Amino acid sequence: MKVNSNGLSFHVEDCGSRDQFPMLLLHGFTGDSSTWTSFCSVWGKHSRLIIPDIIGHGKTDAPEEIAHYKMEAAAADIILILDQMEIVQMDVLGYSMGGRLALTIAQLYPERVRKLILVSASPGLKTEEERMLRRMKDRELANFINEHGVKSFVDYWEAIPLFSTMASLPNRLKELIREQRLSNIARGLSNSLLGMGTGSQPSWWDRLDKLSCEVLLITGEKDEKFCRIAENMQAEMKKASWIVINEGGHAIHVEQKEKFGTIVSDFLLIHK
Repeated sequence: MKVNSNGLSFHVEDCGSRDQFPMLLLHGFTGDSSTWTSFCSVWGKHSRLIIPDIIGHGKTDAPEEIAHYKMEAAAADIILILDQMEIVQMDVLGYSMGGRLALTIAQLYPERVRKLILVSASPGLKTEEERMLRRMKDRELANFINEHGVKSFVDYWEAIPLFSTMASLPNRLKELIREQRLSNIARGLSNSLLGMGTGSQPSWWDRLDKLSCEVLLITGEKDEKFCRIAENMQAEMKKASWIVINEGGHAIHVEQKEKFGTIVSDFLLIHK
């Protein structure tokens, strides 16, 4: 379905029983709502799943103004969407970029979040020097997308070490993921990097201890960088647990789908 927020049209999937407690699901960079729709048959048994295409991705609008892509603006848009759907409180799950957006929502609208699940995600970068270097890198990538197009960028993106563990996935699944990535448009992806990139968003490291909701951190064993980040995040949080899934990399929800689905269900159903 289509939902308007601040003059923008957002594509939102809504599955599962409306009698169940809602869960907001946020995909990663180059993804869309199809990242999560295959979980409807599993999580839909205990949750109503609200799955938007994040700004600049999928069937959601990709405006030219960078201001629309700022992390705080993206969070405000999601809250307006939930308001229109009359959803007051929800569980939130986010992967990678979607995890950074999920954490931002929990920080800015803590009363709206019951439980928070962060998958291969970070709170941003700690120092201004790190953020500046990352903004420079993201600007280079944005320029590359605009100059060479989405296909050339996806070729590059699929080859970065972060996704090396996806090489062992079945060919048909890899083809489906590639087709979905290629369905994005250059302006949306480049502006997302410039507005919502790790170097552009607020750093939440100093406010992790302010989170009052239960938090579950999930990482893949082979994703050493994000395992280190999760370990440091857990140390700062009051109510955080951390699960490492064996034989998994960054895209743990794809590489170890059944284990991942069960872990999320168990977390949501305990102390419901």
